[in-house]
Parts: sequence; C-alpha cells; structure tokens
Amino acid sequence: MLWESARPLSIISGGCMKRFFVAIGLTMAVVGAAEAVDIPWSHGELRVSGDGRYLCHTDSTPFFWLGETAWLMPERLNRDEVAYYLSRVAEAGFNVVQVQTINDVPALNIYGAKSMKGDYDFEQTVAGDDYGYWEHVDYIVDQAAKEGIYVGMVCIWGGLVKGGKMDVAQARRYGRFLGERYGNRPNIVWIIGGDIRGDEKTEVWNALAESIRAVDSRHLMTFHPFGRTCSATWFHNSEWLDFNMFQSGHRRYGQKKGDGDYTDPEDNEEDNWRYAEKALSLVPVKPVLDAEPSYEGIPQGLHDVTEPRWGASDVRRYAYWSVFAGSCGHTYGNNSIMQFYRPGYVAAYGATKTWIESLDDAGFNQMRHLKRLMSIFPPGTHRPDQSVIAGEQGARYERLTALRGDDYILVYNYSGREMSVDVGFLGVENVKARYFNPEDGEMTPATYTRNGNVATFTPTAGRDVVLIVTASSREFF
Repeated sequence: MLWESARPLSIISGGCMKRFFVAIGLTMAVVGAAEAVDIPWSHGELRVSGDGRYLCHTDSTPFFWLGETAWLMPERLNRDEVAYYLSRVAEAGFNVVQVQTINDVPALNIYGAKSMKGDYDFEQTVAGDDYGYWEHVDYIVDQAAKEGIYVGMVCIWGGLVKGGKMDVAQARRYGRFLGERYGNRPNIVWIIGGDIRGDEKTEVWNALAESIRAVDSRHLMTFHPFGRTCSATWFHNSEWLDFNMFQSGHRRYGQKKGDGDYTDPEDNEEDNWRYAEKALSLVPVKPVLDAEPSYEGIPQGLHDVTEPRWGASDVRRYAYWSVFAGSCGHTYGNNSIMQFYRPGYVAAYGATKTWIESLDDAGFNQMRHLKRLMSIFPPGTHRPDQSVIAGEQGARYERLTALRGDDYILVYNYSGREMSVDVGFLGVENVKARYFNPEDGEMTPATYTRNGNVATFTPTAGRDVVLIVTASSREFF
C-alpha cells in the first residue's frame, strides 16, 4: 500500500473539523464503564510454540493474533482520539494493532513534533516534551497496554527505504534507538519491512532487524512484505525472523498488475489460504498469518476508486480461509480506519467515511467471532486437513477449508453450498453438528444424512458458515 495520496490538506475546513470533533465528543460520552481488561502478557512473554505452528505465552497459553490496521495513528490522532480508538479496538476483540511508526523522514505528529532531526538524530526529539513525537508514541504503546493490546511496530515504511531515506548505517542507529526505548515494554512485536519485497534493500532490513535484536531479545519479530508475497520467500531462515507474514493484498481474481510472486499459479489473487499452506510446508516450521488482506471499504484492485468495494463478507472470507489453512491469527483492515480519514485530509483510496464512523462497520465488529471460535478450539489442538472433505474441495468462492482436531472438525463454507465430510476418524456412529454464523457468532443445530463415514450437510446457500462436527461424547460449549 502506498501513501503518496494520503497527505493532509494544508488548510483544514473549520466547519467540517468542528462538526467532526463534536461527533467525537458525543461518541466518547456514550462509552460505558470499562470491563475488566484481559492482559495477555500476564501469561508471560509471547513466543513460538514447540511445534512451530502458532504463538503462545511462556506458560504455554495459546495466543490467537487478531490484528487491526492502524498505520497512521502516531501522525494523525491526538491523545483523546488514541484512547478512544484503542478502547473501541479492545471492545471489538482485537489484541494487536499494526502501526506504521514513522511515515516520513522526518515524520510529524498531530502536535507538529518531528520524529528526528538531522541524520537520524533522535537525541533532540526526546528531551521530555510531553507531546514530542516519541513521547506520543510512548503514550500509544502505554495506552494500548492498558487495553491488553500488543503494538505491532512497523519501524519504517518500505517505500521510504526504497526511496533512499534510510541506509544501513542509519538503520543501525534507528534500530538501536527503538530497541532501547521500547525493549522494556511488555506489548511490543517488531515488524521489519512495510509493503516491500524482501529482495529490495535487503541489507537495510537485516541491519534494522539485527540492531533491534542486539538490544532486545525478548520480543518477537517478523517482516511485512509487498502485496501477494510472503516474508518466507526471503527471510524464512533468518535468525531474527520468528514468524512469517504475508500480504494477500487487495486484488480480485484476474487483477494481476505487476505485483505478487510469479511462481504462484495464475488468477489466484483472492486465494490467501495458499500462502499459509506454502509457508507451513517449509522447514523449519514457523507460524504465519495474513498481515494485510483486502480492506473493508477499499476498491478492488486498490487504485481505481470506480471499482466495487470489498465488504464485510469478503473480509470474513479472508480471515476464515487463512486461519483454517493454519495461520496463527489474522489482521483485519479498514480503508478509513487505517489512514484515520476525517475532514481536512485527502481521502486516499476513495475513502468516504470518517474513521469514527467506520468503527461501526460490520466487518470490523465481526472479527471477534473468529477469535471466540478459536478460543473454543484453540491453536495447538488442530491442524489443517483437507482430506476430511469428501468429494470436491471446490475452487475460488466454492472452496471448503477444514481444520481437524482429535475429536472435532471445523469447515468454512463461504458460498453455503452442500458439503460432504468424512467423519469416520471420530470413531462414533452419531456425531454432534452445528452451524456457526460468522456474522453474529450464533450457533444452530445442523442436520445431515450419513452414508458410511460420509455425512452430507446442506446449509443456507449464499451465506458463509462454519460447520462444527464433534464426537457425540464431547462437550465443547
């Protein structure tokens, strides 16, 4: 994703801005009393599981990554807005926000403070000014911690490095600064890269990662790659890379436009499950997740604002396809929220709603149901297993994607078509079956016909659904 079109207007319309901040005040006023906050790191620091397939804490509690995309938060939100945004993110079930730490060299926050002076000189910007650039980032990190949220720090956007705004020596200075400043915070995940291929400026990315790691060995680290590529292509065996990220991107089927990994089959742009399968086939096994799928409310193909927009059903499909293919979590994105669009800023990628309004978007508020489902059937108890699909697995929107535990099966069905499932391994004549609705998280009984080991289900056509089949003797709910 590129940011050249996201520059702020030099003059902000007073009337529009006044109406916007009145809306913020009214919206904040209706926030109820805060519930008890779940602090994930109370279970210990994040680490990679023993089998290399998911994230967990030091006490072995699984961690399901549910990320929200907050690229421009340090530059565009003030303190009150940060607190409100993060409270809404936590309320919606997210436990990670992916933040672009600097969006320019130097970057400016909403208070007009610079991220650096001179040649990556940070000393002059951290002299205790409460609203300095890094003091504001400190506030974001600490406020996220209060909400039980990790901050995935994309240290610098890839386009800036590609454009020559950070070399190896500067990367070393910057990495050491970041590691020393945030290495003691409990809620940091380091994200190297930022929408760039790993074979571009590779030496800079290695220098940045290694300089952070030299002063901070406690936090996990990964790489955010270019559209339709995966970090595993370049960095899978790098010592600093703990888990992989892929960006399945914003294209629809057939919209290949000079991006992606051309070793992949043609016309598979929306098949994000392929990246998870491919990454998990590598040795050693490392966790993987989709860090940038199609955003809710963004044009298909990204750049032409006359194209159709991705909606709630699309962002659900990307999430369930990826997770059921073995991803250790998922990151959601919203066109207006990721750029924190409001009156006074250019609307990048055809954004039409303010970020405040978009916090009520359906897809944003439906991701929590996936997280809940994965708490019932947690990572470490299942593996992707397409062999349980009897008959055609299906292509494109007809694809069925399956997870299997020792005594349960989960199948995601985007189109609501008839599906046949091999339940023989459950070892019982009668099984329990339910449909889980990804829109509202509700469960309803599922009827089926059975022929030997194959049970056939007919959900509602045209609606996505998760089929849950368990041994009749097991109680999961």
